[in-house]
Amino acid sequence: MQLLAVGLNHNTAPVSLREQLALGPEQLGEAVRAARAWFARYNDKGSDEAALLSTCNRTEMYAASGAPNPLDASAHFLAHYHALNHAELRPHLYLLPQDDAVRHAFRVASGLDSMVLGEPQILGQMKDAVRAAEEAGGLGTYLHQLFQRSFAVAKEVRSTTEIGAHSVSMAAAAVRLSQRIFDRIGEQNVLFIGAGEMIELCATHFAAQNPKSITIANRTMERGEALAARFNGQAIKLADLPERLSQFDIIVSCTASTLPLIGKGLVERAIKARRRRPVFMVDLAVPRDIEPEVAGLDDVFLYTVDDLAQVVRTGIESRQAAVAQAEAIIETRVQSFMHWIGDRAVVPVIRDLHESSEELRLAELERARKLLAKGEDPEAVLEALSRGLTAKFLHGPQQALHRAQGDERARLASLLPQLFRGRR
Repeated sequence: MQLLAVGLNHNTAPVSLREQLALGPEQLGEAVRAARAWFARYNDKGSDEAALLSTCNRTEMYAASGAPNPLDASAHFLAHYHALNHAELRPHLYLLPQDDAVRHAFRVASGLDSMVLGEPQILGQMKDAVRAAEEAGGLGTYLHQLFQRSFAVAKEVRSTTEIGAHSVSMAAAAVRLSQRIFDRIGEQNVLFIGAGEMIELCATHFAAQNPKSITIANRTMERGEALAARFNGQAIKLADLPERLSQFDIIVSCTASTLPLIGKGLVERAIKARRRRPVFMVDLAVPRDIEPEVAGLDDVFLYTVDDLAQVVRTGIESRQAAVAQAEAIIETRVQSFMHWIGDRAVVPVIRDLHESSEELRLAELERARKLLAKGEDPEAVLEALSRGLTAKFLHGPQQALHRAQGDERARLASLLPQLFRGRR
């Protein structure tokens, strides 16, 4: 079995491509089953494992497969599953085998591969992806061990380094950018579209600036009202957006919708109703909630997750020492995991040795019992038993040594004494 990680992220692909590979939480199980079926085309043993992680910054598949060239098979799967051209997708993918895949998983879980260095949200997203994969039957011995160790490494990194200290979150970055447009957020009406974890974080950061009002627009009113109540705001239905959009100066959206919720025409009408007063918009969703064409409108300042990248990188130099410490922890844990992988690889060999040895032992034991039943001298029977076992155990290695030639014989000659050297 070969471990691998194949995917793309904010460093390798623009948001326009990432949103084409994005998977909602309800889609992960189906994708896992499809991945295992895809591998089964190359490996009929049906023992392949798969899990998919999809966030606004990445979509990637972790797998353990016995298929020939599983990295290439995985890349083709992602292209096929999302109905994309493989030749066009391939330059944006990273294909990581074995220890590189393990290292990548550890770095992702620890927040070292995130747009916001050290951000904790990715760990929860990875745990959700693992649960979805397990429910879909995608986890086996290898991936289960990989993810459990990933979570343990993330905990160690966060508890023993300063990697998360002073990190600027996407939510804080959105506040910073809005302050470039509006001198005082306290005079602005803020609208949040969605009610998930990212919107909750954004609402918390904006609420700290005491805006004029906070409104939550969500598909489910009950959830929207619950979140709005935390910030002394109000909740509205998504269906109310066309009539209400012009009332808001700051709009932050992050939903799981597969299609844009806000189109260019809707924003044009809102700007007209606002009499050209500027509006600040942040689209944190992948796929995007706001049509990209909106960015071309006058008096509209639209930012996507990629646009916030430069802001959240502020201060990264001050955290380089923590990064180095975290990388050292990860490297040690990667070596430990690969040692476990190596041990797993020899398990079948050890099992076969035990089985064949047991067959030899039982055969010699049966022979000895028959001799004792005939009245043979017990001392002579024990002597014959020990000699018989020794001869049979050494027969295979001796035959291999006789058949070998040249360098192979020299190698066996150096190894065999180590294998059969007992404790004294």
